[in-house]
Parts: sequence; C-alpha cells; structure tokens
Amino acid sequence: MRVYSDEPACSIERSVGILGERWSLLIIREIFRGHHRFSEIREALGIAPNLLSARLKSLIDADVIDTRTYQEAGSRPRDSYHLTAAGKNLLIVLAAFQQWGDSNLPRPSGPSALRRTRHGDRPVRVAFLDDAGNEVPVSEVVFAAPE
Repeated sequence: MRVYSDEPACSIERSVGILGERWSLLIIREIFRGHHRFSEIREALGIAPNLLSARLKSLIDADVIDTRTYQEAGSRPRDSYHLTAAGKNLLIVLAAFQQWGDSNLPRPSGPSALRRTRHGDRPVRVAFLDDAGNEVPVSEVVFAAPE
C-alpha cells in the first residue's frame, strides 16, 4: 500500500485527485466487467486512445491497477490491465455511485445492472454500519475531526 503525505489532509480530496477525472471510475468499472485489454476498454467506453493511455498511466501510478504482459501469436507483446487490492476495494464506491444514480437519476427502463450476492442471488445495497454491524441511517452519520 502506498502512503501519501499529509497534504492534502482530507482523504476525500486525495481520492478525488486520483479518481475524480471523468474516465477513471468508468475504466475501473470496465476492468471489473472483465475487460482487461486496451482495445476492449476503449471499445466499451468509446474513449480516445490518448485519453485512455493517460488515465491508465495515472491509475497505474496510483497503484489502483497493474499490468500483465500477454502476446497473441504473430503479434508484439502487449499489456493487460488488472485491479490491485486498492482497485478491488473500489467496488463499494462504484456500487454507491450506481445506487445513488438509481435512486436520484432513475431511468424509465430501470437500472442497467442489479447488485446481487454471488451465492444466493440476494439483492444488496450500500449502507453505513456501526462498529457492531448495525445499519445507521444516513441522517445519523457525521464526519467528525479525529481526537
């Protein structure tokens, strides 16, 4: 795990510095969907190659994704892109964005994807839990300064 300086002090600001660019979370979404090759990500998003290259580099530099070399017969070696542990931890962030969008910006045709358990196919949602595992309503959550 990479350790950053105390500036900026706000974790949200440090995170937005890496993930706040328009394409970053969409690239991560595509990697979660199993698109690991540059061409697959580019085609899925319709992103310009130079923008995709820049975003992939920034996500690699931030240790959100890493590369693995592959080579198809008759072709030069290329990189594929895979989530690191830090990248995998962003699933909850993507789920929170999706849940917010489904609630606050709903489509007439309904959600584009459903969040379900892998085993049992039960619906899941993002929520705050206290240290005993009890759900806490959003209205009861505050951000307090550390003591």
